[in-house]
Amino acid sequence: MSAKTAALLGATGMIGSYLLEQLLNDPWFDTIRVIVRRPFANSHPKIEVKLVDFNDYESLKLAIDGSDVLFCAIGTTQKKVKGDKELYRKVDFDIPVKAEKICEETGCKKFVIVSSVGANSQSGNFYLKLKGELESVLEQMGLEGMESVHIMQPSMLLGNRKEKRPGEKIVQGAMRFISFILAGSLRKYKPIHGKVVAAAMLNAAKTDKKGVFRYGYDEIMAMTS
Repeated sequence: MSAKTAALLGATGMIGSYLLEQLLNDPWFDTIRVIVRRPFANSHPKIEVKLVDFNDYESLKLAIDGSDVLFCAIGTTQKKVKGDKELYRKVDFDIPVKAEKICEETGCKKFVIVSSVGANSQSGNFYLKLKGELESVLEQMGLEGMESVHIMQPSMLLGNRKEKRPGEKIVQGAMRFISFILAGSLRKYKPIHGKVVAAAMLNAAKTDKKGVFRYGYDEIMAMTS
């Protein structure tokens, strides 16, 4: 087996940081390209830090070119963009779409991304509608030019975040408490740890499956068992 190069978008977020840790410990990959817009301090010998301007297509393309797999865990919050929906869309929609297009152009055959349970382009909820629109575009693009596209659809994420989100710890605790009653069609809403989602992303990238695949709670758990 020849070692692979992985590109990672969103390395500073919850899932991205868990995924980076797992990638560094996985011999399947010998190079991890951490694509960021701000300086990223990590001296691990497997890491290549790629500082990019996400508004500059060629800058992002140079960072991705030569990768075998692209992992996308990038995302923002309403708080970070101060309620600006257009800016939110630029991060959560435009960047992943540009990244997948670049994968097609540069020969990066596998694209693995975090979306959300309930993603639906017809939803009245801004976040779920945006995720649904993104999934639809990625699926169409993937069918045309990628070997595989893997879309993770977790519900409430458990784990540690670098930024503080007031009330989230309380919600996480409540979700843990009621998780056991989420059965049948409600199982997809079970909370799941960010480490588990990251592990599922890593394992999905190492499969030989061809096509577009979505992973809800049960599929994510199965991918890590």
